[in-house]
Amino acid sequence: MSKQQKFWNRIAGRYAARPLKDMAAYDAMIGDVASRLKPGDHVLELGCGTGGTAIRLAPHVSHWTATDFSAEMIKIAQDKPAGANQTFKIADAENAYDGGPFDVICAFNVLHLVENQPATLAQIFANMKPGGLLISKTWCFADLKFKFRLLFRALQFAGLFPAVKPHSIPELRQSIIDAGFEITDERIFGKYPQNPYIVARKPET
Repeated sequence: MSKQQKFWNRIAGRYAARPLKDMAAYDAMIGDVASRLKPGDHVLELGCGTGGTAIRLAPHVSHWTATDFSAEMIKIAQDKPAGANQTFKIADAENAYDGGPFDVICAFNVLHLVENQPATLAQIFANMKPGGLLISKTWCFADLKFKFRLLFRALQFAGLFPAVKPHSIPELRQSIIDAGFEITDERIFGKYPQNPYIVARKPET
C-alpha cells in the first residue's frame, strides 16, 4: 500500500463527515456536468472519494463506474444508498479502465494527486470513445500565494496533507492538450481561481 493510499484511508471517516464549504458552487458544478451527460452514456469517475458526486449524477446516464484507490473511501461509498446503475470499485487512476471505452471520464480534484499526470491523461484519452468528454476540476497549487504554498508544504511534512503536483493552470491546460484533447470550456465554480473546472473533448477522428 502506497503512502498516498495510507493517508486517504486514515482520513476517510473525517473526509466523509466534513460538510462542503460552498454548497452553492458544488450544486452549480453538478448542474453543469449533468447538462453535458446523455441517458446512454457510460461514465467513469476517477478519485470518487466517498461517492457523493457519483450518487448525484448517476441518474442522468446508463451506467456510472466510480473508482478510488482508497479502500476506506470506497467502503463508505458502498454503504450509501445508490442506484442500480452505479458501481463503486477500488482502483487507482492508472488501472481503472475495465469496461471501457467510456463516453465520459470525470476527474474531480484528482489530477493534482496522481503520480504521473501525463501518463494518467494518456490513459484517459486511450480509454475514451471518439468525441468523448473529460470533465475535470483540478487544484493548481503553483498559482496559490506563496504563504499558502509554504503552509501546505508544512502540512505535508507533518502528514496532514497529501502529496500534490504543484503545477500552474497554463501547465495543466497544456498537459490536457498534449494528451490529445481539445479544451472546450473552462470555468471557476466557487471563490478559488486556482481550482479550474475544465471540459475537454477527444476528437472524433
